[in-house]
Amino acid sequence: MPAISTRLACGLAIAALAILGDAISIHGIHAGANPETRERPFRQEFSTFKNSGAAFDLYVQALLKLQQRDQQDPLSFFGVAGNLSGFGSTRAETPQEIVWYNAQQVAEAYPPARQAEYKAAAWSLRIPYWDWSISPTMPPEVSQPMIHINTPEGSREVQNPLYNYTFNPLPSEADFPAIGPPVQGRRLGAFLSTVRYPDSAGRSQPDLVNRQLRANGPSFHTLVYQLITQQPNYGPFSNQGYVDTRGGRYNSIENMHNGIHMFVGNGGHMSNIPYSSFDPIFWLHHANVDRLFALWQAVYPSSRMVPQVNAVGTLTTDPGTLEDINSPLTPFHSDENGTFWTSATAWSTRRFGYAYPEIIDWGVTRSQLASNVKSRLNALYNPTNRISTRSILSDTSTNMALSPNAMDAQWFANIRIDKEAASSPFFVHIFLDAAPTDPETWSFASNLVGSHSVVDSNILGPTESKDQIYGQIPLNHALLAAGESDLSPNQVVPLLTSRLTWRLQAVDDSPLDVGEVPSLKIHVVGQEVRQREADDEFPEYGRFQVYRAITSGKAGGLGDDDPLD
Repeated sequence: MPAISTRLACGLAIAALAILGDAISIHGIHAGANPETRERPFRQEFSTFKNSGAAFDLYVQALLKLQQRDQQDPLSFFGVAGNLSGFGSTRAETPQEIVWYNAQQVAEAYPPARQAEYKAAAWSLRIPYWDWSISPTMPPEVSQPMIHINTPEGSREVQNPLYNYTFNPLPSEADFPAIGPPVQGRRLGAFLSTVRYPDSAGRSQPDLVNRQLRANGPSFHTLVYQLITQQPNYGPFSNQGYVDTRGGRYNSIENMHNGIHMFVGNGGHMSNIPYSSFDPIFWLHHANVDRLFALWQAVYPSSRMVPQVNAVGTLTTDPGTLEDINSPLTPFHSDENGTFWTSATAWSTRRFGYAYPEIIDWGVTRSQLASNVKSRLNALYNPTNRISTRSILSDTSTNMALSPNAMDAQWFANIRIDKEAASSPFFVHIFLDAAPTDPETWSFASNLVGSHSVVDSNILGPTESKDQIYGQIPLNHALLAAGESDLSPNQVVPLLTSRLTWRLQAVDDSPLDVGEVPSLKIHVVGQEVRQREADDEFPEYGRFQVYRAITSGKAGGLGDDDPLD
């Protein structure tokens, strides 16, 4: 889902498919916002939001009320997720607005002594986000079937609406087709509830999800910072298929978006993009994607969407359509006359009544805002002080090290592959040394550098498209963990030539033969970096240099005579 569509899906009001039903306009939630100063309530990171007391209590109960609505109700959770997936009822309202309205009702039910507190929290309530690049495991609160909160009846343990969504009844095959190959012997439509990395009994495996996320945490931490600091152009920033002006920067916000879907789902609902919105964690994830896009917008306020061909198409867009900043963002209407929101009209979160903690865009100029956001990004992703490698470099080490973003060089494995190279979603795993003999451990192996995810995002089904997509895996954190503090080519090239390997793996954990995927081309690039001198500056990056010797002669590697793009 493009960044602007993510903003609409996570933050707005009522939507309708263009080909179905009446148009219902979207305006967002403006309660708690100051129309004169433009100050707005924040969406908070989940680790902060869960400690907010009244706001978190209301959020859980409001989301639970939404999930308990009859599935035939177009404003049910099923109806909302169905419309975002591209099927289902004729109308749907996105969770932000329904949750807000539900929270007002719940607040009214609290005893008089607590009612003012809960009404105030309900009035400014906004949905939270999960920053997986800082906290690379699922929050514990989304991984347990019951959750303890303060309700109008007192302290209670209630059904946890963040854990899963239970279908009642199961969708028909017309609404929920048996997409993709069976996982653990089951089709997606056979699961009674949404699942994450399901086992053979159809049960979620949150521990394995977290092991995958933790193993890729260092990669995401670097990718977020490198993308925002190095990519000022909307096209290559936004999506994995953009070619022009990409250069050696194979990273994109779509790649990181897809990775979280795959690591959380791994054969469950989140890894099937057209049906992922049924998993409640979808909304926490997409709110963060919207936040990253808003951060990029603040740094590059003059950058805009450029025309690009939609090669695959959607239910409302034909394959091959040239889309631009004024293309309709179906199914989201901006008025009662059927006018659709566009990237131009939905460009700012201000239009929809919320902000993010790092982006205080009131009372400042554009340049002041950009400077402030750069400072916040540096503090989060490229601190000058030493950091604990437990949270960034590995799950067990307690050594102290510089952030991988703070080095005087950056190294990446660039990946190019046909999107339809396999019949189902799959991973490209990058390792230092050989992959473990047991493929079921690949996605969290101790020598895993990072994984690139290739997803099927087309609800219309598999295509014969040969469109290539681009991905990038950072190498600095692995080089540092291997004890290599000198990141000059003289040191890095021989090490990677002898030790860099890769494998392909389907979501059912079965290995794919690299030799049977001729479109796969992996190469290594490096660049010199002049680190920032002030808190509100970004590093200065040199040109990428391609080191073919590292991958030449390896199956799936870029050879001496292969074209670069």
